[in-house]
Amino acid sequence: MAGTVALPLQEFIASLDNASLPKILQVCSGVYFQGSVYEISGSEVCFSTGDLIKVIRIELLSVSCEDVRNNETFELPINHTGLFKVVPDEMPYSSIEELLSLRPVGLESSLPFTFSSHSKMTFGTLTLGPGRVLTVLSIVRHEGEEGHVRCHVKGQQEASAEVCIPLSSRGEFYECESEECFTLQEIMSSPSLRSRRFRFINTTKYERPLILSPVYQVHAIMSLRKNVLKFPSNLEVDVFDVTEQCKDVDFVNPLSLSEVLSQPDESFPAVVEILEGPETCSLFKSSWLPELNKNQTLVFHKKGTTAMFLLSSLKSRKTKQYFLVSQQYGGRLRRRPREFNSVYELYVASTQTPGLKVSVTRNSEEVEEEGLPALNVGDQLEIVSYTRMELPCESSKGNKQSIEALLCQHLSDPSDVDDDDEEEVKQEDEKTEVLLPIYMQGHFVEILGDNKKYRLSDLNKDFSLPLDVKVVSRDTELEPDPLVGTACLRIEAGMLEPTIQASFPHRPDYCFEIPTQWLSLSVSFTKHPLPWPQGQPPKCCIERVTEVTDMFYYEFRKRGNTDEAPPPRPPKRDLSSSSAIKKSSKSEKKSSKTSKAKNKQKSTPTDQFSALTLNNKKRPPAPPPPDGLNDEPPPLAPRKLSEAETAKKKAQPNTYVKMEQSKKNVDLYDVTADVDSDHDYETVDESLVSMVKTAQESIVFS
Repeated sequence: MAGTVALPLQEFIASLDNASLPKILQVCSGVYFQGSVYEISGSEVCFSTGDLIKVIRIELLSVSCEDVRNNETFELPINHTGLFKVVPDEMPYSSIEELLSLRPVGLESSLPFTFSSHSKMTFGTLTLGPGRVLTVLSIVRHEGEEGHVRCHVKGQQEASAEVCIPLSSRGEFYECESEECFTLQEIMSSPSLRSRRFRFINTTKYERPLILSPVYQVHAIMSLRKNVLKFPSNLEVDVFDVTEQCKDVDFVNPLSLSEVLSQPDESFPAVVEILEGPETCSLFKSSWLPELNKNQTLVFHKKGTTAMFLLSSLKSRKTKQYFLVSQQYGGRLRRRPREFNSVYELYVASTQTPGLKVSVTRNSEEVEEEGLPALNVGDQLEIVSYTRMELPCESSKGNKQSIEALLCQHLSDPSDVDDDDEEEVKQEDEKTEVLLPIYMQGHFVEILGDNKKYRLSDLNKDFSLPLDVKVVSRDTELEPDPLVGTACLRIEAGMLEPTIQASFPHRPDYCFEIPTQWLSLSVSFTKHPLPWPQGQPPKCCIERVTEVTDMFYYEFRKRGNTDEAPPPRPPKRDLSSSSAIKKSSKSEKKSSKTSKAKNKQKSTPTDQFSALTLNNKKRPPAPPPPDGLNDEPPPLAPRKLSEAETAKKKAQPNTYVKMEQSKKNVDLYDVTADVDSDHDYETVDESLVSMVKTAQESIVFS
């Protein structure tokens, strides 16, 4: 840059103090040429040629020590406890004033110090020859007069004298090594000392002269950098000081949506620019989401907290849908009965809805050893309380098992009672208690007692969630209302979400609410004017229904996951004891079949009907012989099967035999056992055996 001198970064930073900040620097050359990336203290720092860096603070970190002979460097912490001595310079000073100018700040506190003169000096009647050593005792300055130093001169044979030497005295002066010692803090705090060379007092540690340079932690900001940048000052970068030329430059500060919420209320409304759009895999299916691209501007009207509800579609949808609905939704909803697939779900719902009543929608058989009662379609139950029940079967240790259960009252339905049984029903209690084990599977539907229309906010006040509803009248401010036409919606949960009310500049009156915890967006506030006349903000129409993805639903469930215990498992059964109970209760089950049939209970397959399958049906009889062939015997009916043959379920052949021969052979099957034989054998005619065998083979291969 014309008229500006480039300096190494370390040299420039060392010349600063916090009172002179901020300073704006421009990178011109160095190791970081063309944007090389370096990792420093766990963070990446990237400087490209032309980058602007605004230094806002410097902090002394350590001291860099450079050996003047071989240029080796090492660092010492700023709190290093070692002491250093000044190494005298070999070059001469031309005046006393020049010699004193290199002393540290607070010169009087560092006195006395010594120097030597290599030239002859005359002060009145006193003449000092070359090589004399003088010790400066004090410095005297009077206003309007030339200053001088009071020095002590040691003469020959222990004789000494004091002389006053004007500061303007010229000659060839050399500094002598002083016994004065300094800490690193003292050296770094004095610009004159930082330009000197030092050595350790303890020369066994390091006896070579060192150049000590401060290493600062530089705090700076750069355009489009989100956080304050921190880097050491000893980076090999050359910079220009462009503070005056760039004093009007704005350094863009990226903000996340959560950081936008922390801005004061006076910052709204404002026009912001999107620096980084949302992730590709978004949690929302809204109409405004595709327009949130990089460099797009938005109007942030205000920030706040909005009560919202998560809704899901249940029926009449090929794909399940999820919605995030504001509590200000203007449609009307009517409750719908909830469905439950287990007693555990009934238990959870009963804790939120006391006096819950349900109706059974699927039959279930009684399993006495597991404590499962028989339930029929249409049975109405009222959940009373949570309790425990004992199972009839014993555990492996021989103790009665106690399990968790729901105590319910079996409500009678007058529409299901016949006139003939009305007197019998009156004699019984209208409400019969029944115990349902918590682990029992079943199918139930909620019995509702009202048909009112509710606002979404009223449902949250009057009922516990989850709740099944249907939209019966649309929100007139929404075009269209995406909740209308859904057969059943479930209000899964309610939440308080921090939101930002936003709109696009070309349509500032159509607003949408951005849930800041669920959308990743990087923006920066701009100085662009608002897209409406000053003091005349538009009347906003807010989009109150936002469709979300199933991923949003799962993430919401993760965040709201509690440490509730999972549904209980059925108890372990002792097989020996349960089989005994089965045998003892077998007769009771047979006697109860009649009553179950009256209750329209579904029958289950038995051995008697299991043979009526495609694989087990008998082969139909062979067709009759043609007319006129009297020599051929008529077809025989299939032989009745014995119990053993019925169990094996094998198809039996149909054969043609002569009627006379068959009549003779009928008696051959009823042959008594041979007394002298160890086995019982049947005597069968050989021709019949041959015909039966041929018929069997024809059936197998047909």
